[in-house]
Amino acid sequence: MSAGVLVRRAVDGAGALRGGGAWRPTPYQLFGFLFWLVMCLAYWRVPLCCDAGQHAAVVERLEDDLLRPRHPMADLPGAGSPYYSPFAVAQGAVARLTGLGGWEVLRLGGPLNLLVLLTGLGRFVRVLSPRPWAPVLALAATALLWGVERAWWSGYTNLMSLTGNLAYPSTCAIGLTFWAWALTGARARGPGTRDRDAGARDPDAGARDRDAGAARRDTGPSGPRRPAGYAALGALYGLVLLVHPITAVAAALGAVALAAGWQRRWGPAVAGRWALTGAVALTVAACWPYFDVFALAGDASVDAMHRRLYLDLAGQFGLASLGLPALWLRARRTSWRDPLVLMFTLDCLVVAYGWISGHYTYGRILGLTLVPLQCALAVELAAPRPWPVWRRLLGRAAAAGACAGFLTVHAGAVVPPALDPVGFEQPPDWPAYAWAARHIGPGEVVITDGYHAVHALAGYGPNLAAPAWPDASLDERERLRRRADVRAYLDPGSTRAERSAIVRRYRARWLLLTPWQQVPEEAVVVAWSRRTGEVLARIGGPA
Repeated sequence: MSAGVLVRRAVDGAGALRGGGAWRPTPYQLFGFLFWLVMCLAYWRVPLCCDAGQHAAVVERLEDDLLRPRHPMADLPGAGSPYYSPFAVAQGAVARLTGLGGWEVLRLGGPLNLLVLLTGLGRFVRVLSPRPWAPVLALAATALLWGVERAWWSGYTNLMSLTGNLAYPSTCAIGLTFWAWALTGARARGPGTRDRDAGARDPDAGARDRDAGAARRDTGPSGPRRPAGYAALGALYGLVLLVHPITAVAAALGAVALAAGWQRRWGPAVAGRWALTGAVALTVAACWPYFDVFALAGDASVDAMHRRLYLDLAGQFGLASLGLPALWLRARRTSWRDPLVLMFTLDCLVVAYGWISGHYTYGRILGLTLVPLQCALAVELAAPRPWPVWRRLLGRAAAAGACAGFLTVHAGAVVPPALDPVGFEQPPDWPAYAWAARHIGPGEVVITDGYHAVHALAGYGPNLAAPAWPDASLDERERLRRRADVRAYLDPGSTRAERSAIVRRYRARWLLLTPWQQVPEEAVVVAWSRRTGEVLARIGGPA
C-alpha cells in the first residue's frame, strides 16, 4: 500500500555482515491488507447485482469477438459502445485466454480493482501528508463517512457499495485517479514546499521531501521535468477517460487543483509541461478504436436516470461534512490555493451545474466530491499528540460519525446474516439466471420485462429484444421502440398475429415471464425458477 519501514538493529556475527535489516509494515499496509481481505470475502459472499449483468455481458461479447464485439445486450452491431473500454477489453482477453464466463471474470476482477484503489489512495494521501496514520484514517473515512442513508451507486467507495461494484470500471477508474493525483501532486509540489497541515510541530515534517524527492528534483536529466514523465502522466489520465468518462471529469478537476495549488513558479516551460500532459491525455482517448469518447459529451440519454442522485444529499452524504472544519483549517493555514480546498470547490461547482442545467449525470462525481473532505479530516486527525481541545472534539465527532455510518448503513456489508445479532440491512440479494441460460443458446433473443431479468440475463450470453440501458451504439429512439414492442407482446390483450410479428422482427426464440404474466398459447414452457416463480418458454420455432 505504501512503502514499508526498514528497521536496523545491532547484530553480531554473520548477521552484522548482512546489515541486519528487518522489514516492518507500515500501518497502512497492515490495515489496508486487512481491509482488502475482509472486502474480498464480503464481495464473494454477496450475489452480483444491478449493473453487474451489463458488465458481464460486455465480457461475454468481447470473449466472442475481441476486435468487433456486438452490442452488449441486443442482437445488434456494437460499434461505438462506450462499454468497450480498455478495462473491458482486458477482461475480454482474460476470458478468451481462460475460457471463463463474464460472471466469473467479474468475480475474479473485484479483488484486483480493490488493490488498485487501495494502493492509489495510500499513495495520494502520502503526497498530502507524511504522517503514517493519515492513509489509514483516510481509508476509514472514505469507507464510512458518507451518510445515514444508503448511497449505492457505481463509483461510490463506501463499504456497502463496494460489496457490489468492486468489479466495475468505475472502481478501477477511481483507483487510477488516485494514482494520477499522487503523481500530479508530486510533480506540482516544489522543493521546500511542505504541508502545513498540522499547525504544530510534526516530527515527520521532512519525511515527505525524502519520500517524494526523486519525483521533485528539478535538475539533471532524470528529474521530473523531463517531458516523458508528463507525457506518461497524460497517458494515465487518458486511460481514466476511456475507462470511465464521468470519473475523468473529477480526475481532471483534481489535476487542475493540484497543479494550481502547489505549482509555485509558472512560466512557459512549466505551462508547456502541463499542456503536454493534457494533450497526451486527449490524444490517447482520441486514438481508442472502439468508440468516440468525446461524442459522449453531448449525450443526454442517461441524464433522467441520474436525477435521483440529487434527491437525498443530506441523508446519503451528510456525515462527510465532518471534514469541513479540517478543510477550513487548511484554507486558513495556507490559502484558498490549498489543493483539497480547490478540488472540493471545483467538484461542488460541477455538481451544482448538473442540477441547474438538468445534466444530472454530472452528479456521478458526488462520490469523489467527498474525497477532499475525507482526506482533509484524515490528515488533521493524524497529527501527533498532544492534541488541543478543538482537535479532540473533532476526533470524537469523526469517531461518532463513523460508528453511526457503520451501524446504520454499512455493517450488513461485512456482517453475514448468520452472525448478525441485530438484523443489519444487507446488500441486495438478486436471483441468478443460470437456470434459464442453460437452455438458451449464445446470442439467442429473449423477450422479457422482468426487472432482474433485463439487467442480469444478458450477462450469461443471451440477447434481449429490448436492452435495459441506453448505449451510444444504439439510437435511443430505437431502444424505446423495442421496449414498447416488448410491452405490446406481453400485453394480455395482444393477438397472436401481433405477437408473431414482434417475434419475427427481433428473431426472438425465448420468452421469460414473471409469475404474474400469462404464457401465450404459442409458447412452450421449458423451465421455471423455484425462487422467483419466473417461467422460461420457447417461441419462434424449435430450439
